[in-house]
Formats: sequence, C-alpha cells, structure tokens
Amino acid sequence: MQPRNMSMSGVVDLAAVKAAQEAKAKAEQARAEAARQGGGAAGAAISPASLVIDVDEAGFEREVLQRSNEVPVVIDFWAEWCEPCKQLSPLLERLAQEYNGRFLLAKIDVDANQMLMQQFGVQGIPAVFAVVAGQALPLFQGAAPEAQIRQTLDQLIQVGEERFGLTGLVVDADGQGQGQEAPAAPEVPAGPHDALLEAAVQALDAGDLGGAVQAYKNVLSDDPANTEAKLGLAQAELLLRVQGLDAQVVRKDAADRPADVAAQIAAADLDLVGGHVEDAFGRLIDTVRRTAGDDRDAARVRLLELFEVVGGEDPRVNAARTSLARVLF
Repeated sequence: MQPRNMSMSGVVDLAAVKAAQEAKAKAEQARAEAARQGGGAAGAAISPASLVIDVDEAGFEREVLQRSNEVPVVIDFWAEWCEPCKQLSPLLERLAQEYNGRFLLAKIDVDANQMLMQQFGVQGIPAVFAVVAGQALPLFQGAAPEAQIRQTLDQLIQVGEERFGLTGLVVDADGQGQGQEAPAAPEVPAGPHDALLEAAVQALDAGDLGGAVQAYKNVLSDDPANTEAKLGLAQAELLLRVQGLDAQVVRKDAADRPADVAAQIAAADLDLVGGHVEDAFGRLIDTVRRTAGDDRDAARVRLLELFEVVGGEDPRVNAARTSLARVLF
C-alpha cells in the first residue's frame, strides 16, 4: 500500500510546485466535509487516550493520511527489542497528552509493518517522521533530548497552522470523547492576496512557469512576508531554471569542471529537483568553500534560494545553514 500525495523521506516534490496551496485547500475541504456529515474527528471532541494510536499498513491511509488533513501526525517507528525506543516512545506519548490535540502520535511497530518502514526509508530506529496535510517529512532519528523534541514539535505545529491551516483536535477533558461538538471555528475572510495566489496556481496548471513567477512576485511586492508566495516563487523559479536542461550534460560538466561555479550551480538545481536535498546543499557549500569574490557570492546566493525551496523548518536546511556559517566565518 503506497501512501498517496507523500514526499517519502522528506524528498521535495517539485513536480507539483503548488503542493502547499493544494494541500491547504484539501485540508479545508476535508474538515468542511466532515462537519457536513455530522462531525467525525473534525467536528467532535476526542478522548485524551485517542491522541496516541497504533497504526498498521491496513489503517495507514485512514489513520495517518486522512487525519493529517486535520492535525499534524507524528509517526514513531519503534520495535519491542529497541532499547532507545523504550526511552523515546513514553516521552512522545507524554508530550502528545501535554500538547492536548496540537498533534496526533501514531506508533508503528516496524517488525509488523516492514512495508511502511521501507516506504519511509527508515534506516534505524527509533525514527520519527511527521505527515502534514498528506506531506511527509523526517523529524529526527534516535532518542533525542526532550528540549530538542519540544522545539521540533513547536516548529511542526507552526508550519501546520501557517501553511496548511491545521488548528489541531478538540480534546474532551472528561475523557468521554462522545457526542460533544467542537466549537464552530470563526469564518476567516479571504485574504487580500488570495486571488493572486490562485492566479499563480492556475499558471502552474497551465505550464506557464513565467506567469506563476510573476503572480508570486505580485503578492510579495505588497506582502514581503507572505509564506506561501515566498515558497511558491522559490519553487517556480527553480523549475523555470531547469526547464529544458539536459541532465546528462549538466552532470558531466559539473564532474569535468569542479571549479566552474555555473556548472556546479546548475547541477545543484537538478539535485534538488530530483529530491537529492543534501547533495544539492553539499555541492554548493563545497563550492563556497573553494571560491572567492563574485563566484563565492553566486554560490552562496543560490544556496539561500534553495533553502527557500525546501523551507526553513526542514532540519536539513538548519544543518546546511550551520555548515555554511562555518565555511564563511
């Protein structure tokens, strides 16, 4: 059973630049549909015990993919024989209760669900991933310190709220979780830039990358901090740059001419489009290390642009920023 609409192992799915906007819209539609059908998870309070669930391959789509349209789902890959899991899993369960519906914890026994382990590219356990509005991303591996886990969860929840409009689950403090309706969410008026963002999505649908770039720039000219527009612009510009490139030629040029900054930049773009995030970042950091002056600045600026494509909340971006700082300073 292959999960749908997921970027496995955190791969950036640039084949659909509009994924964030579409996922947000689907999340809103799913919540509205659940409310029309008489509640469900989107409309009724749940018991605190329901914040931690065991998930298998058969129930993955229902319990993780569909629920991720309402709340960020944190996945704990564990096994009975795993000693670090015995430290991490209880901590995650306690935090799920403490965060009181801001995220849902799904526990997956890797021994009983080998296919899910392979699909997520899990190399060792414990391993923790998240699924937000159908999009998967890696969080951390191993028994991380509680402070680090809290920081990661806070960032995840912020992304869920700001990018996808996920406000979490309503928890019944009495533990009954039955027959209690969540308070109706206030209707949020359309923002002033919604029409321009929709124009960008339509341009992408039509294959008009230049039009999408301009539409995103129009939003940012009035609202420079607009998260959706910044992400969309960075991704659309990347797709525009690689359009028509011969991947084989670009990679041969980069291999034959390691000192050619333009060749390394082009190869890094292709790396990212192909989902090789660390390779793209590492290539440009190495280029910054080996160069000076305008060449160094060109590689640094492109690296910052690729950070925008992946998103500042991604742990690989944080790691690459640290490596870049070491090279520069």
